[in-house]
Amino acid sequence: MRKRFLVTGGAGFIGSAVVRRLIGSTPHQVLVVDKLTYAGNLDSLASVVDDPRFAFERADIADAARMLGIIERFQPDVVMHLAAESHVDRSIDGPGEFVQTNVVGTFVLLQESLRYWRTLRGERRDNFRFHHISTDEVFGALGEEGLFHESYPYQPNSPYSASKAASDHFVRAWHHTYGLPTVVTNCSNNYGPYHFPEKLIPLMILNALEGKTLPVYGDGRNVRDWLYVDDHAEALILAAERGRVGESYNIGGWNERRNIDVVRAICGLVDEMAPDARIGPREGLITYVVDRPGHDLRYAIDATKIAHDLGWRPAETFETGLRKTVQWYLKNRTWWERVRSGGYRGERLGIGA
Repeated sequence: MRKRFLVTGGAGFIGSAVVRRLIGSTPHQVLVVDKLTYAGNLDSLASVVDDPRFAFERADIADAARMLGIIERFQPDVVMHLAAESHVDRSIDGPGEFVQTNVVGTFVLLQESLRYWRTLRGERRDNFRFHHISTDEVFGALGEEGLFHESYPYQPNSPYSASKAASDHFVRAWHHTYGLPTVVTNCSNNYGPYHFPEKLIPLMILNALEGKTLPVYGDGRNVRDWLYVDDHAEALILAAERGRVGESYNIGGWNERRNIDVVRAICGLVDEMAPDARIGPREGLITYVVDRPGHDLRYAIDATKIAHDLGWRPAETFETGLRKTVQWYLKNRTWWERVRSGGYRGERLGIGA
């Protein structure tokens, strides 16, 4: 059955992966709504932009009048809400933008989606979904053992995770109070092609290629569960189409790694694929820097529920996904050079407001 997907934040890292998959592997029609802030990039949608099932609107999700007009014109069957400010370091330096986009923007989108849903009848009303995409960081930090499951208590520790936790609670409230048919997913750290180079993996790849220092926070022992972005995109579409109303699903890669081990793996792959005698072994570029304020020790997702209920499992291991990612950055220099020309040069963020 052909559906209409309205994807907010569809020019971002995860959003563009979802849109490329929707256009490339399904019969669905897609409208991307994106404000095109620093992390939004239409180059990431170049492969689908000429498809007749694709359309784009530049708009701010916090603009209620624009959202109402867009929703009424497009008449979506699914609203996939990925638009968000997403970088912890940036939230430390400027939390206000995170409250505006992640909290106020989600509220506006819920209100206008609810207004629209109440006009629907029959199967269209029954089949409508509001799918909110969130993060494992809302759960806080784990010790050396244990996993985040869907009923794990919320304990956000950064301005970013607090803003996402608030948006999760709004979505739950709009389902419980007004009956809006919602699905929530919380994911672990994504990586892969088209990733904005302020995040750990793309920043380390590009710095290693250019012989720049590789700054590792603290002692490098902070642990993250890594999820290849195309695996995540598949899970998101599955959750939007087959997830049970009112449920939440955790999506993780079953790939826990210490940050220092991630950086060392990147060094080895860049040395293999792009050796440079002037730079030498890239591990020599690793530099330990003052830790991020309030840096959570460990995140790890229990993805048993989505595997059991929806049959999803990641296709990539961390080793296969990281190899594909390094290869992509080596082959797509034009993309990341254009991204960096927009103002971000790899400088340290998140030192404090």
